[in-house]
Amino acid sequence: MTFLRNCRLLLPLAVLSAPTLLLAKELSNEEARVVQSIDEEAPQAVALLERLVNINSGTFNPAGVAQVGKLLEGELQALGFTTRWIPMHAVKRAAQLVAERKGSRGERVLLIGHMDTVFEPSSTFQKFAREGNRAIGPGVSDMKGGIVVILSALKGLRSAGVLDGARITVFLTGDEESVAEPWETSRGELIKAGKNSDAVLSFESGVTKRGKDYATVARRSSTRWELRVQAKGGHSSGIFSDFLGDGAAFELSRILKLFHDSLREPNLTYSAGMVVAGSDITLEPSGEASVSGKENIVPGEGLAVGDIRALSAEQLARVKEKMQSIVALSLPGTKSEITFRDKMPPMAPSPGNLALLAKLNDANRALGLPDMEALEPLQRGAGDASFVAPFTNVLDGLGAYGNGSHAFGESVDLARLPLQSKRAALLIYRLIH
Repeated sequence: MTFLRNCRLLLPLAVLSAPTLLLAKELSNEEARVVQSIDEEAPQAVALLERLVNINSGTFNPAGVAQVGKLLEGELQALGFTTRWIPMHAVKRAAQLVAERKGSRGERVLLIGHMDTVFEPSSTFQKFAREGNRAIGPGVSDMKGGIVVILSALKGLRSAGVLDGARITVFLTGDEESVAEPWETSRGELIKAGKNSDAVLSFESGVTKRGKDYATVARRSSTRWELRVQAKGGHSSGIFSDFLGDGAAFELSRILKLFHDSLREPNLTYSAGMVVAGSDITLEPSGEASVSGKENIVPGEGLAVGDIRALSAEQLARVKEKMQSIVALSLPGTKSEITFRDKMPPMAPSPGNLALLAKLNDANRALGLPDMEALEPLQRGAGDASFVAPFTNVLDGLGAYGNGSHAFGESVDLARLPLQSKRAALLIYRLIH
């Protein structure tokens, strides 16, 4: 009986590549059962992905996000998780879904993802469509595919009987694509969960370049800046005089030129997304602006808005201070003020994050796969992982592989979904044992 049972445990190795066969001895019997279960469940995973994608869950469609959450709640409860909802009425967003297994064994693992997409009900891009091993659909890779990776990994672990006693929390937000403000409210419970975790795994889309897979150990911040200029308005014939001064447009130009020339440093980007000068400037919450002006006036108002992407809190503080110093040196007849609003904090690289990547690569080697390298931070934007990164160890980019996120025709590689689930499952297994 023992011999036959062990033979059955080797069955999943047949679906792996030839190099995997050489390294199969690194998989324990339990891990082999996890791998086999994920392969067997792969068709159901694709069917679940289709159901999720066909429910519109644009960030500003809270009813749709809630419908996705209800579907996921049933899946998680079937895996033995206790679920609860965190209302977000106060910030006008959909509720967050939290699922927990409160055991006492191994590290405390937090799995995070988001249920919303950038595609609102008004979008013409609404449905899942399959083309062989490729599928297209709104949010199919960012990040409903990532949620399916989480569930398939957990199903594999449950099937192998290794979830009992584990301390695992799944935290799914409903507004990652447009984080509600203040984020101290919209991300307060996520931050609390991060503080109570030893390791956080985030399932934003995986990244492949030139045939090599990468993981994310660092993400940059997202900070909005707004520059307002007040000047003396009047007839253009009086510009540069002691009475009128230089006007708002030249003051804006001075500041932006110095931003362009003097702020640059590694892993930092900054941009001006909109610049206007004239009079009667209004800026709507949607980002639209209106202004009045003529060719023969000295503009009395100026406005510029943009963003900063920094890799660490120290770098962000440094660039803010430099920008404020530049703004303070106003041209004659002008007065300028810059304000900042931090939308997402940076996820700085850390030894703990790199240690998680090393554990992921242990799993890769057990699967006969090459090691994954850390993705260059400039190639990844801000995300929910950043909110917990100051408090614990984080690894991101563990979700589905695809193309065209946030654009019509967004796609996912269905053939690689089981691979990501296996990687995640083995990493979780080694954290909880």
